[in-house]
Amino acid sequence: MNKFFIQKTCDRCGSSVDRGRIMSMFNTDCICMIYCEKEKHDKDYDKSLKADQEQIRKGNYNFKGIRGSK
Repeated sequence: MNKFFIQKTCDRCGSSVDRGRIMSMFNTDCICMIYCEKEKHDKDYDKSLKADQEQIRKGNYNFKGIRGSK
């Protein structure tokens, strides 16, 4: 099984992901919902969102993000 679905803590802040998890818009980090909200304030968030949407339109559902994987 993919690590994303079984890990217990946020890759960014180390807090529990029991209340929800999501993949970062910037790379393949698994982040908690609190960190997800913080990420939305990053100056490159809109750029990353648009890049992700473009990749999805092209059929790429495995885009590593604008900052790449770890």
